Amino acid sequence: MSKAASILNEAAGLVAGSRNKDYGDIVANNKRIAAFWTAYLKAAGKPAKIEAQDVATMMALLKIARECHKHKEDNLIDAAGYIGLAGEIAYRERTD
Repeated sequence: MSKAASILNEAAGLVAGSRNKDYGDIVANNKRIAAFWTAYLKAAGKPAKIEAQDVATMMALLKIARECHKHKEDNLIDAAGYIGLAGEIAYRERTD
């Protein structure tokens, strides 16, 4: 198995694993996070509307920013997982 496949397989395992049990439904959880982030930005005088898909995408960017500082395989695995979650959220919000 290639390293790329290994990283993607591990990310898939995290996304498909006990995530719902630990944090609840992905769309509901990301909507909750988006509401908190939006409220924080508004209170800080920086109004912006954060959506559920934005949360997953920005979490991937956080992992990418960390990877820019120093390589750590966990950053890549988590970034891939968050991008997968962003795709899941986009799909579910389009089909609901």
